[in-house]
This record gives sequence, C-alpha cells and structure tokens, in this order.
Amino acid sequence: MTAIEVQLIERLKKLPPARVAEVVDFVEFLASREERAAAAQRLTDGLARLDALNLPPVSEDEVEDEVQAARRERRAKQGT
Repeated sequence: MTAIEVQLIERLKKLPPARVAEVVDFVEFLASREERAAAAQRLTDGLARLDALNLPPVSEDEVEDEVQAARRERRAKQGT
C-alpha cells in the first residue's frame, strides 16, 4: 500500500459514516468521468481511422436500405 493510500484510509477512519458515503460517491463520480473520457478518446480514434480510409459518403437511401435489410433479417430469425 502506498503512503497516500495509508493517509486516505487513516483520514477516512476519522470521518462519520455520512461523510464516508460522500467520499464514496465522489470517487465513483471521478471513476465514471474517467470512463467517459476514455470512451470519448476511443470514439475519436475510431473516427480518425475511419476518416483515413477516405471512403465515399453513404447516401440516405443506402442507409435506409441497410436498415430495412437488417429489420427483414431480424424478423426472419424471429419467425423461425
């Protein structure tokens, strides 16, 4: 255990339960913020790789065709 971890535990032991609960909530908030930041970075990286492919844009009709095909496929699987 690091020195800072020992200090935090000692300080937490001195807090009333309600304050410890606040600390837990804050730590969970910080962790979720880090997770969101990591997800945003993965998305940014993925979009950059996709952009680097220089693919032609997809038309609205092509998107609609794909959606309809996926719906037909899902319905066919549900019917069997």
